[in-house]
Amino acid sequence: MEKVFVGARCSGLFDPEGRDIKVRALPYTTYMSGAGESEFIHVVLRILSGRTADQKVQLSTAVIAELEAIGLVDISISVEVVDMDRDSYRKVLS
Repeated sequence: MEKVFVGARCSGLFDPEGRDIKVRALPYTTYMSGAGESEFIHVVLRILSGRTADQKVQLSTAVIAELEAIGLVDISISVEVVDMDRDSYRKVLS
């Protein structure tokens, strides 16, 4: 999780201190990947719409670079950037 946070922060697309970055992990205990149970990390980066394609590539590249630096072996690492509709997104701080 820390590597994903660092990668997102290093992308330059968010607050330099990372105040607007949230990282959550959902481990899967049962899954099927192809014909077996190959280990994987799949990161979904949900960001507010409005960023360019180049900025999204910059973000996914920065995150995957941080994850690759861990040096894991025999594991698939993938990163997906998903737009959240800026006009309909709502957030309340209580």
